[in-house]
Amino acid sequence: MKGNKVYKVIISGGGTGGHIYPAIAIANQLQNTLPAVEILFVGAEGRMEMEKVPKAGYEIIGLPVAGIQRRLTWKNLLVPFKLIQSLLRAKKIIKDFQPDVVIGVGGYASAPVLRMAVGQGKPTLIQEQNSYAGLTNKWLANKVNKICVAYPNMETYFPKDKIVFTGNPVRQDILSIDDKRKKAREHFGLEDKTTILVIGGSLGALTINKGILEYSSFFMENNVQVLWQTGKHYHSQAKDFKKESNATHLHVYEFIYEMDLAYAVADIVISRAGALSISELCLVKKPSILIPSPNVSEDHQTKNAMALVNEDAALLVKDTETSQKLGEAVEKLLFDEELKQKCIHNIEKLGKPNADKEIVAEVLKLVD
Repeated sequence: MKGNKVYKVIISGGGTGGHIYPAIAIANQLQNTLPAVEILFVGAEGRMEMEKVPKAGYEIIGLPVAGIQRRLTWKNLLVPFKLIQSLLRAKKIIKDFQPDVVIGVGGYASAPVLRMAVGQGKPTLIQEQNSYAGLTNKWLANKVNKICVAYPNMETYFPKDKIVFTGNPVRQDILSIDDKRKKAREHFGLEDKTTILVIGGSLGALTINKGILEYSSFFMENNVQVLWQTGKHYHSQAKDFKKESNATHLHVYEFIYEMDLAYAVADIVISRAGALSISELCLVKKPSILIPSPNVSEDHQTKNAMALVNEDAALLVKDTETSQKLGEAVEKLLFDEELKQKCIHNIEKLGKPNADKEIVAEVLKLVD
């Protein structure tokens, strides 16, 4: 590193938290590592990153780029024009900002920015969060210099010589939860007994929430308490159920912000299989039941889940079979200690606690 130089970095992409939070973690680690760095985000207008990135303290510019919608709509006719406009705007941003390196994290804005960066001869790196590569990253793979991945065996999608297995950056507070169990019980008002943590996303997951309602008496009969993040859409229904059925073993929250405490107190986790959820579960080493969302592109949550299931590191219940099979899966982890320990042992092997540092190390190699 040249001592007095101000390093300039563009980070592009977004659309979902699974793209945005790793991007912010990379930016934070760049600031921690470099003596002087200027970071510019480029996102898609109207998408989540335009709100989340400024809240994290970074400047962001929006592009008009949009994806093709799967239903028949006149808006699809505008997509090519928005792409051309975004390519031109991305070219100007890169020319004006003159970055030392450009990082793509997937999502609509990533494609035009990385494509223009390659065209201007800038060093480029992409980070793929899922075990099934997104369309944007697959399209860019042959053009960029380096590809950081969160799962092994990604040669199916990317050139082998460009791949570095780094894992996904996650929130730092979950890396040290071993001594937080007592604090977590006090925080959530829990008893000192077996606890199942249920997380289905910030909006909630209908099938998971219905499954918890259906198996409520099963949990009570087996002396299990449930720390339950219902999501926004199902919170009132869950609270009403708890009140009407006097289900004191259900501890209902619309959203859990203190995830380090939630993981600390959990003996078993029931979760969707988004890329960041999987990465966190690997680091907190919890036996897990994964119920992949069917409402995602290329069914990538099932592929994420299978990356763990194939290593005997988690159990899988299909979304459509939640009502029939969730109880059976919970029962296995509750009463088969050998299976439970095998899951803990195998999921721990897949954790990558220094993902942000490893990604930044690859970025710095390109800068140098």
